[in-house]
Amino acid sequence: MTTEVQSSAPKLNYGKTFLIGFGFFGLSVMWKLYNDYVPIFLQAGNPGFEMATRANGFGLGATWTGFIMTLDNIIALFLLPLIGMWSDRVWVKRLGRRKPFIVTLAPISILAFLFIPVIVKSIPPELSGMTSELRQPLALFIAAVGIFITAMAGFRTPVISLMPDLTPSPLRSQANGIINLMGGLGGVIITLVGAQLYALNIALPFIVAGVLMFSALLMLVFFVKEPRHLDSDVPPEREEDVGLGIIKNLRQVAPEARKSLLLLMLSIFLWFVGYNAIETFFTSYGVNVLKITENNAAMLGSVAYVTFIIFAIPSGYISAKVGRKRAITMGLLIFAGLLAIGYFTPNAIVIGVLLGLGGLAWALVNINSLPMVIDTSDTDANIGTFTGFYYLASQLAAIAGPTLNGFVIERFENYGLVLLMPVIFFALAAVTMQGVTRGEARS
Repeated sequence: MTTEVQSSAPKLNYGKTFLIGFGFFGLSVMWKLYNDYVPIFLQAGNPGFEMATRANGFGLGATWTGFIMTLDNIIALFLLPLIGMWSDRVWVKRLGRRKPFIVTLAPISILAFLFIPVIVKSIPPELSGMTSELRQPLALFIAAVGIFITAMAGFRTPVISLMPDLTPSPLRSQANGIINLMGGLGGVIITLVGAQLYALNIALPFIVAGVLMFSALLMLVFFVKEPRHLDSDVPPEREEDVGLGIIKNLRQVAPEARKSLLLLMLSIFLWFVGYNAIETFFTSYGVNVLKITENNAAMLGSVAYVTFIIFAIPSGYISAKVGRKRAITMGLLIFAGLLAIGYFTPNAIVIGVLLGLGGLAWALVNINSLPMVIDTSDTDANIGTFTGFYYLASQLAAIAGPTLNGFVIERFENYGLVLLMPVIFFALAAVTMQGVTRGEARS
């Protein structure tokens, strides 16, 4: 009897999961570079922004920079859930339900991304930081950023939805560990290589990122086959109903599951508000508090990516033993404690060690959050929709986080708060997680 149960247990297809991970690899490569250097371009030349930079810039303050860095999240807030539901309900011959969005929008995002450093390089050195004299270049810069983030938002949910499409519920944390390993690997590669290339020419890391993104998506498109069987699980829906689909699908969730889902989404919102302080402003923290150059600050921040990669797969197996909720709570509390120590010891070596340990803790949180949201549902028929719920919470946080954190930093004139703000929000998220009762692996 025991032998029969073991032989029927599902096993993770590592090869297929790694191939799916190339999509997340490409996304992470471009987002990491975008988050590392676009804030630098926006703030360079501002008298209150101390830096030794190779780039000219627009001279904006931290508040406006934080707001501009939320534009991708504002766009994603509307697009990601809708695209998720749309991709649940389409099927294109030879491509499937997710790939049509990928092959259409990925090239657009890459082209717009390559224009960002070109515009910055066109700024005359004598005008760097003179915002009033740079209205036209700034408008072109915002336009390039807008096209890039809109196209990226359009195919992000389909890329991420491929993992639960092809992975049974009990294995989704482990599979998400592999997906995030690939994403973290992309972040580390582009940070380490990009920092060296940035010192030569600020456009070079953007070119390399574009090539890596295109190559990764070719792997995804040509070697990952989407399952057709899900198509029969989802009834046709009128296009005019899709705009209300988020509310309608939320109402269709059982009351107990709905309460748990909302608390889980609130927790995700809180911990991403905190994490976005680090993601958006850590390079600025390194420059202003640790007194290191921006490329070295970006490399220091990548320490967490390295340890995240190391612990991505183990964190999935840990959650299979102790449960996803418990693993997430442990990760939040550990990371909060480490950042609290870092706030009072602003030393580059100490911060590097703490970030390394923090990457381990963040893996426990990040690896298990998406599978928890998806498995709140009792069916796999709306994977794209529930992936959209996850991104609804995370993108709301990504909108509020940079602007709020930028305002607090500018108000108190203290970039050290980049480490303190996450402590507060991680602790709050750990509290709200205790009310979550759904989302563990289904049979």
